[in-house]
Amino acid sequence: MSPKKPTVGARLAGLIAAPPEPEVGTITLPVTAVQPGTVHQPRRRFDEAGLQQLAASIKERGILQPLLVRPRGDGYEIVAGERRWRAAQLAGLSEVPVTVQQLDDSAALELALMENLQREDLSTIDQVDATLLLIATRWDVSVDAARHRLLGLLRAPNDEAAVEMLERLFRELGGEHWTSFAKNKVRILNWPAPVLAAMREQGLPYSIAGLVAAAPPEAQAELLKFALSGASKARVQAALKQLKARPAGRLDRERLGQLGRKLASARWQARLSDVESRQLEAWLAKMPEELRKATGLE
Repeated sequence: MSPKKPTVGARLAGLIAAPPEPEVGTITLPVTAVQPGTVHQPRRRFDEAGLQQLAASIKERGILQPLLVRPRGDGYEIVAGERRWRAAQLAGLSEVPVTVQQLDDSAALELALMENLQREDLSTIDQVDATLLLIATRWDVSVDAARHRLLGLLRAPNDEAAVEMLERLFRELGGEHWTSFAKNKVRILNWPAPVLAAMREQGLPYSIAGLVAAAPPEAQAELLKFALSGASKARVQAALKQLKARPAGRLDRERLGQLGRKLASARWQARLSDVESRQLEAWLAKMPEELRKATGLE
């Protein structure tokens, strides 16, 4: 039987057992005295349904793990526990339990990353971004440099100190091995930029984003729009199958119609600058002769 995985609270307590300055301790503060942190928040989106579920649990059982905060101005800034703070307000609480520590930006960033990465409800893209940022912080390099170094170690683990750091870090996180993360998670950063943006900014699920990334390049924008409309994974899979089955060179009638209406719009033409008008004329001049005759432009 594998050893029991330590709780998030236990692992976080181990991380903050030796703070740079004495901690103020665990106290109760008004929710209005606490504000979201200014350091990196790994969790970009707070699922409303999940918050409501947590709020219901808080109403019944209270907040089981205090928020970690640091003094900031006239109040306190959340280092770890923003989701609990939001849910507490939904639950109607006027006060929240907090552990106060004096932390500089670097320590606050690392603790925020560690605490969030140890929670199972973090989205895949947030997990990847936060883990790479944590690795970069440990190595004191940029995120891009950390990514390339990580992949390099995957191919040739010849830097013992760097590998040891990764082994220790992923043990602290209590999840997958660093080699699994490098093989299976980091690769998604090679997906098209619009797909990654949709994951980060609009919460596009990882499983659906993978389908869009696998679509033919010329069809990705269309499929991404469909996916963001709220389509299920099954419907996106079906649409992808249809797109892949579309014969090469088949015209998209809807897009052609949009283009024709735009080109025929006097209002749109009037908004074109001189440069844009010349570019349009040059583009039309490149039209094959047979098409020019067929469209009456000859």
